[in-house]
Amino acid sequence: MRTRLAAGVGAAILTLAVAAPAGAESGYRYWSFWEDQGAGAGAKWGYASQGPATARPADGDVVGFRFAVSRDAADATQPSAVPDFTRICSGVEQKAGTKRVAVVVDFGGAEDAPPGEAPPRPAVRTHCPQVREDATAAEALAAVAKPLRYDSNALLCGISGYPRQGCGEQVALPETTPGTKPSGTPAGPASAASANPPAPSDTGGPSLGLVAGGAAVLLLGAAGVWQARRRGR
Repeated sequence: MRTRLAAGVGAAILTLAVAAPAGAESGYRYWSFWEDQGAGAGAKWGYASQGPATARPADGDVVGFRFAVSRDAADATQPSAVPDFTRICSGVEQKAGTKRVAVVVDFGGAEDAPPGEAPPRPAVRTHCPQVREDATAAEALAAVAKPLRYDSNALLCGISGYPRQGCGEQVALPETTPGTKPSGTPAGPASAASANPPAPSDTGGPSLGLVAGGAAVLLLGAAGVWQARRRGR
């Protein structure tokens, strides 16, 4: 009896696990927001901890915007230009009551472009606007890369008119060799008012926790049947 019950439970668990379809991997096509970390030759990009409408860079800082399709924050593509304030703002002197913010705009490659569109050329542009001392990163960007386009949720959708439409839409990703790209919960598009926010994961199928929970229920049910039959003997 135990053998037959164990075999039945094992088959049920296997059926439940196999019935959980693996969801297609997806990402987002969006403008991500970056800040410089370090200075001079040691400068490097870091995924911004807040949105461009609340980040207030200081004189000498660099901010970057990159359009690409990304799975998550760890997979997000950085601006391809080095965040070198000295180079970008060479020859621009500070004026009283203002600050200099180096701005890098990277429109990405053709593989990231929405259907029917192509990234502007040159694809990577650097600017050094002089803005008021309390200006945000969004205001520094607006000073050099209009027109900007936002949606009703204050998501940054377009820079210098690119892309013409769409805003952080979820897209299917091509299959890749395991281990070549990190995967996980996608990070949604950069909000103008908040950090690059994570979006909920939606795999399209039961999670491992659900499978495990179902298996536990089956095991408990089988144990109950066995106990009942044992008492009835």
